[in-house]
Amino acid sequence: MKTMREGFTTGSCAAAAALASCLWRRDGECPPRVEITLPGGRIFQTGVFPRGPYVCGVTKDAGDDPDITHGCEARVLVEIGGGDGGISFKAGEGVGVVTKPGLKIPVGEAAVNPVPRRMIAQAVRSVYPSRAAVVTVSIPGGGELARRTYNPRLGVAGGLSILGTTGVVRPMSEDALTETIALELSVIRSRGVDAAALVFGSQGEDALARLYPGIPVAQMSNYVGFALDECAGLGFARLLVAGHPGKLAKVSAGATHTHSGYGDARREAIITHLALMGAGVDLMKDVYECVTTDAAIGLIDRAGRRDVWNRMADAAQSYCEARIRGAAAVDIIFMDGGGLPLGFSKRIREDAERWNRAT
Repeated sequence: MKTMREGFTTGSCAAAAALASCLWRRDGECPPRVEITLPGGRIFQTGVFPRGPYVCGVTKDAGDDPDITHGCEARVLVEIGGGDGGISFKAGEGVGVVTKPGLKIPVGEAAVNPVPRRMIAQAVRSVYPSRAAVVTVSIPGGGELARRTYNPRLGVAGGLSILGTTGVVRPMSEDALTETIALELSVIRSRGVDAAALVFGSQGEDALARLYPGIPVAQMSNYVGFALDECAGLGFARLLVAGHPGKLAKVSAGATHTHSGYGDARREAIITHLALMGAGVDLMKDVYECVTTDAAIGLIDRAGRRDVWNRMADAAQSYCEARIRGAAAVDIIFMDGGGLPLGFSKRIREDAERWNRAT
């Protein structure tokens, strides 16, 4: 099978363009190329295009991923203040502004996510260690592209979001992903291990490693059903499925492929279980109005209904075990965006040391 080529996120491109803008101001000319270090330690080298006084452009190469922003240009202007101060962000052409609460960026701010903000700030500080700075990020044509994304529904108006958590775009070929999942599970099983954990991505893996150090973990992306089937075929006896409610809420409603392109019933699933607990209509209406499950988590906590996550973990457990016809015992952990547990399925609640002993 052909190896899929990785690419780089819009956050990486914006950070590289910010560095170039700062170097142009300091040195008097736009650098033809720059190099930055990504969050995972990889080096990103890229060409730079001068697009106006101190405005630098970097073309996004998403590799073999069918990314909507592949080939777009991230342009950045860094304006440096006369004294020391912080770094603020502005949305230029094609970059959205947050209009609803519940996202990781406050309402009214440019839709530049936290990790890209840190990458851009690091780039600016490498040239101007303490000076106040205003960073304007633009993506020409981004307003039109944003209409083909979930941004308008999520409360990001006027353009795209600057995304990325690792700085790297990993190709989303379905065959490549499922083959990788199968291989990773096979390697774990070949060590004689009969208990393993399944998570959606690297953030879930890091969070689970803090909860249960040493537990064998495989990333399954959105392919919950496929991963469960593989585990059953390989003879695993115990499985732990852990992740954010943004994914696991779908599993609790019986969905075993969690990509948004296959449907979305997160709010409906949460509301169903709140109703079964006897929650008030006002709370259910508020949850239904949430644009993200992170926002719903806060509402549910404040309403004293945190046990809903245990109920949903039980439901997800039932669906997962039904999928593999009881071939393995499946436990579930709902975790928040910071990796802290929200809810556990019944066996874990009854035996808190279960997975510690397994590892």
